[in-house]
Amino acid sequence: MNKLNHVAFIMDGNGRWGRKRGKSRNFGHLKGVETVKNIVKSSIDLNIPIVTFYVFSSENWKRPKKEINFLFKLIKNYFSLEIKNIINQGIKINIFGDLKKLNTDVKISIKKTINLTKKNKKIIVNLAINYGSKNEIFKALKKSKEKLTIKNFEKNLYTKNLPNPDILIRTGGHKRLSNFMLWQLAYAELFFLDKLWPDFNKNDLIKVIKSYKSSKRNFGAI
Repeated sequence: MNKLNHVAFIMDGNGRWGRKRGKSRNFGHLKGVETVKNIVKSSIDLNIPIVTFYVFSSENWKRPKKEINFLFKLIKNYFSLEIKNIINQGIKINIFGDLKKLNTDVKISIKKTINLTKKNKKIIVNLAINYGSKNEIFKALKKSKEKLTIKNFEKNLYTKNLPNPDILIRTGGHKRLSNFMLWQLAYAELFFLDKLWPDFNKNDLIKVIKSYKSSKRNFGAI
């Protein structure tokens, strides 16, 4: 049976979920935050040590400014309103991405949350914010001062102290990686679901895990 250390999520379909219900895309994003909270709790119940959520990509700046502002307001509110619950659940928050482009108040909120949760050990929750895998790889190459080997290169990735994802789950019906953890997902089991992210639940996660644990992982061998 395959050991499970790390599950990554591309949370696609929030906007479409809101529109399908005659409401705004932002309504869908709001519901999507509830799904994140539920999936983190489910992951704790299922003894998953690490989860990573693709929150905001480096390409998402192309979206309407109103939607972008709402998304970052959601992120900031999540950290400020949920910090007690995050700490009480033993959640350690980690952030992937280029934070320089973010507003000062968002950066302050993120750094505060990271500091307050750094000693928590129940689960690591990585949030990829203003993240693009091509940029990550390019920057890692530029940072490499030692002889260029895979091991030395990986020391400069955002995930340098973490195991690579065993599973990638993408909701929303699309079958693509969208510039997400391209290096780290090289041997991950990929699951593309038609469900929109706000409809994703613990039972869906359990089904994916069962499929993963019964699969044969060769890593190039026979």
